[in-house]
Amino acid sequence: MAKFVLWGTYCEDALTRRTPFRQEHLDGLHRQHKEGVLLTIGPTEGSTHVFALYEADALAQVKALVEGDVYFREGIWSEVQVYPWIQAI
Repeated sequence: MAKFVLWGTYCEDALTRRTPFRQEHLDGLHRQHKEGVLLTIGPTEGSTHVFALYEADALAQVKALVEGDVYFREGIWSEVQVYPWIQAI
């Protein structure tokens, strides 16, 4: 399995705009974590950026998970990039 890093930004007023979608978002993240594909995810202080680490068979798998997330679909994440990641230590 390969590792992937996600780096993205939140939309303006994300803390307010995310409210109706928050539970669906968290439920999906918990499911991905339980399945072992999502290693960690969280916002930066101030909720301006999002960071995540995934472990999956392919980049396409991670992109499909990200694009299926309600925060992506509803524009709460305003920009998201996913890169293959080489863990040095």
